[in-house]
Amino acid sequence: MRRLQRLAAWTLSALALAVVVAASWLIVSPPALLSVGSGYAAKIVCSNVFIAGRDPAQVLAEDVQAPGHPLLRFMRQDVDFEGKTVTTRLLGLFAPGYAVWHEGFGCAGVPDGDFRAAQQAVSDVPLPVIPPGDPAVAWPDGEAVTPDARLAALLADPALTGPGMRAVVVVHDGRIVAEAYGDGFSQATPLLGWSMTKTVNAALVGRLMQAGALSPETSDLFPEWRGDARSAITLAQLLAMESGLAFNEDYGAVTDVTRMLFLEPDMTRFAVSLPLEANPGEAFNYSSGTAVLLSRLWMGALGGRVQALSFPSRGFFAPLGMASAVMEPDETGIFVGSSYMYATARDWARFSLLLLNNGMWKANRLLPDGLVAAMATPTAASGGVYSRMQTWTHGPGEKRDTDYGLPEDTFWMLGHDGQSVAIVPSRGLAVVRMGLTPSKLGYRPQPLVRQILDALDASKLEAGQAPT
Repeated sequence: MRRLQRLAAWTLSALALAVVVAASWLIVSPPALLSVGSGYAAKIVCSNVFIAGRDPAQVLAEDVQAPGHPLLRFMRQDVDFEGKTVTTRLLGLFAPGYAVWHEGFGCAGVPDGDFRAAQQAVSDVPLPVIPPGDPAVAWPDGEAVTPDARLAALLADPALTGPGMRAVVVVHDGRIVAEAYGDGFSQATPLLGWSMTKTVNAALVGRLMQAGALSPETSDLFPEWRGDARSAITLAQLLAMESGLAFNEDYGAVTDVTRMLFLEPDMTRFAVSLPLEANPGEAFNYSSGTAVLLSRLWMGALGGRVQALSFPSRGFFAPLGMASAVMEPDETGIFVGSSYMYATARDWARFSLLLLNNGMWKANRLLPDGLVAAMATPTAASGGVYSRMQTWTHGPGEKRDTDYGLPEDTFWMLGHDGQSVAIVPSRGLAVVRMGLTPSKLGYRPQPLVRQILDALDASKLEAGQAPT
């Protein structure tokens, strides 16, 4: 009996020691996957709480835990409303993730926990005050809309708008003609565009091309590339995702994209360090790292920190009346042009209308002539699915848009978890669809766009007009 008691005591002691060792390991050197998860959770909660005004418990449960990796279900959070910070930890103890909010700049992930450095990166930068639209004035100058009953019926069909839909806005001939919102969301809720941000980032590059500050054919783009083959990469090749740089865009594990977004305080330093895996201009590789490099280039072309940080609001959102739009930086103050822009669905629609108008807004040309055409022009290296300006020339899925009956000039902004905007210039149509819809659910927005086109044609026939 004593022997059994000693054995049991020894076993318990060994187990206790193992628990202490494991806990110490998790505290001192947590696995990268856990740190990715906590960094992701902190960033998503921070932005949705302090930009969109949502409840932190709801955001953690619905946006982070429900659709994500099973380990995220064990994340616990601490939201400091006074200090505007969010800290998340596995089981409330391990692998901390941090994010901090900045006035006018949303939230930045802070992988190293240095809140002060992140706050100083964007401090003392004056931003223009963009007044909200007048509810009595017609959109896009104001917020008044006149819905089309036929289209409203389509947007009430969950089979067309898809699971997890949060907003759908339909723009036709310069006006919002239909919109719908998911439970808990409204026309005033800023929503994350994920990779739709890449197209806005490309438009900012276009603004500086128009001003002569950037040229598509410029090479030798970064000091870190001088003296090696990467110096041959041009700005045009970055825009077309044909730089030849290695980058793993797979989510769900520790890859280049998750490491850059959630483990690296200086995302540009990580992206600029990547090696070539193909000759520049010869291969297509979709890369969020490329978009971050574009952010650094256009910000550097403006010649100063204040000018660069204020440029999206001053030079783009203000002229369009996008009062809700927020681009978010990394810890060092470089905009995460690959992924992090929040705006209401109506403001995403304002940007879409700019593209429908070939870069013109009222009487002002905001984008150089030809830039929107480049967004609709497929590249050979991509197999005809991607453009020269950070857009997709076919919607999600294996089928081509023409297989759904969509016009050949349709092109897309697409983002993670079901964000999409279909731009159909020949029909004066844009369809903004936002939500939380993981790709594993198989939702495709093309049938919604096709049904909208059919409804518009039916309305013309009833009015005695020929359909387009």
